Amino acid sequence: MKDKFIIGRYLPLNTFIHHIDPRAKLIFVFLFIILIFLAHSFATYAWLFVLIISILKAARIQLWYLIKGLTPIWIFLIFTFIMHLFLTKGGTRLVEIGFISIDTEGILEGIFIVLRLMFIMMISTIMTLTTSPIDLTDAFEKLLAPLKLIKIPVHQLSMMMSIALRFIPTLMVELDKIILSQKSRGSEISAGSIVNRVRAFIPLLIPLFISAFQRAEDLAIAMEVRGYDTNAIRSSYRKLEWKQTDTLVILTIIPIIIVLILLKYLGV
Repeated sequence: MKDKFIIGRYLPLNTFIHHIDPRAKLIFVFLFIILIFLAHSFATYAWLFVLIISILKAARIQLWYLIKGLTPIWIFLIFTFIMHLFLTKGGTRLVEIGFISIDTEGILEGIFIVLRLMFIMMISTIMTLTTSPIDLTDAFEKLLAPLKLIKIPVHQLSMMMSIALRFIPTLMVELDKIILSQKSRGSEISAGSIVNRVRAFIPLLIPLFISAFQRAEDLAIAMEVRGYDTNAIRSSYRKLEWKQTDTLVILTIIPIIIVLILLKYLGV
């Protein structure tokens, strides 16, 4: 299971993407996600897909590795497509059986929504794969620092995000152990129909949640014993340095927007 779930995992490679300031990555990903919501044609989605492939090549991450690592979300994507397939109306009526009907607009909207969600997950996962959780947390805290003026606990939120990212791989390892334990007792988890697999997976959630709560309690006790104070003013051991290349990375969003607008204007 841990090999099929890479959200929250970090690949310590020596590439240009890895050396970009994490604040620049967060800003770029945020703007890129906005552009994903603006895309609404096959040409615009193809343009965004080319950009994602280019980023993967620069980060030396295989496309198949990324797709395989996002396997758990495919069930959600398929469900989303089916919902739009039957609920979105418009265009040419293709199938009509009683109260069930399928229109061309439902198929197109389903495809576009699935592509949109998949691209958001892909670009976000690339960011976590190329940025360590500590750097990501520091960047998050630095960018949201102005919110401290209105009494929003930015440091606490950043720490929670860091702990959550660190716990994802740990919980995947724990889930693997639980699955092996269930299989050794004769449980059929990976066999049978989809309904049977879902039913077999539900009993795994109880020990997984118990393990997660136990780890959270142990972590809280360890932090309390060491005198951790959320309100203390802290300095940072690692200093984030904004370079000229980081500015250029953000500015690359401008030609991306121009091409996207041209594709929409031409109606491609």
